[in-house]
Amino acid sequence: MKLCIPGGLGACLLLLMAAPAVAQARNCGPRDMVLDRLATTYGETRRAIGLGSNNGVMEVFASDDSGTWTITVTMTSGLTCLVASGESYETLAEALPMQDEDT
Repeated sequence: MKLCIPGGLGACLLLLMAAPAVAQARNCGPRDMVLDRLATTYGETRRAIGLGSNNGVMEVFASDDSGTWTITVTMTSGLTCLVASGESYETLAEALPMQDEDT
């Protein structure tokens, strides 16, 4: 199952490019501690992953039970930063639009 957020994914990728600056302004910590807190406090598990141009790893965590979600970025140093979070998470499985056979 793939998570597709057409407009939002581009915004996340832009955040990845600014990850070093983000690390100074966001809540950051060792990856294992951040993931443990997301799991124990919010019941969130990883739902999507992507690689930024600066080799930062963007991940989306969410909980079906609570509806909470969190986007993190992990830099090559191993530091994981919280980029965004919210509520009312839904998993979508939208079909791609049909393509013309002439193209």
